[in-house]
Amino acid sequence: MKCPKCESTQISKNGRHHGKQNYVCKQCGRQFVESYSPKGYSDDVKRICLRMYVNGMGFRAIERVTGINHNTIINWVKLAGIALADAPQAAEIPEITELDELQTFVGSKKTFWLWTAVNHKAPGILAWVLGDRSAETFKQLWQIVRCWQSFWYVTDGYAVYAMFIDDICHLVSKTYMTRVEGENTRLRHFLARLHRKTLCYSKSTEMLKASVRLLLDYLKYWTIPLPL
Repeated sequence: MKCPKCESTQISKNGRHHGKQNYVCKQCGRQFVESYSPKGYSDDVKRICLRMYVNGMGFRAIERVTGINHNTIINWVKLAGIALADAPQAAEIPEITELDELQTFVGSKKTFWLWTAVNHKAPGILAWVLGDRSAETFKQLWQIVRCWQSFWYVTDGYAVYAMFIDDICHLVSKTYMTRVEGENTRLRHFLARLHRKTLCYSKSTEMLKASVRLLLDYLKYWTIPLPL
């Protein structure tokens, strides 16, 4: 056995440390054990905690169940969400696009809106932006959506939509928006921070965005990407 610091072989036993034999180097005084246990949580533990999160549990609820500090889980969500695209790539460009907005809160109950776009004929959110309920925020989403050149764009009667969508391809109909409203309901169902009446809330827009990315990826592939 060699000292990990100076590689001297002049080693002697020096009691036990956390149940393992401890050694000391006579030449440099370095204390060490023969083998160290790996630090941190396993990939399986991370997956379980993230799966709990995208299935409606808040961070402190996960902490109560697993005993893992909620700040550790928050960090895992941030790292996993940052590495993902805003939405998984769609298999086809929608012929009919539905658009809607979902209200939520960030920080000290500041109102934010999550604008979403979906394919009328297929599940999943294709694009989204987060901001206020102004035309400037919707413009960011419209810059993505208009490239699809859909035959129809279906919205409710909110005036902002008519500012960007031509009348010839704009259908205003709440009864024809079942897909996008269903997808927004799924967001509220799977993310505790989006529940209508909850003690969970987003402290930052960055955390909310990371959470949405992680959830959309999970709903698309039903797997949990590990935080980098």
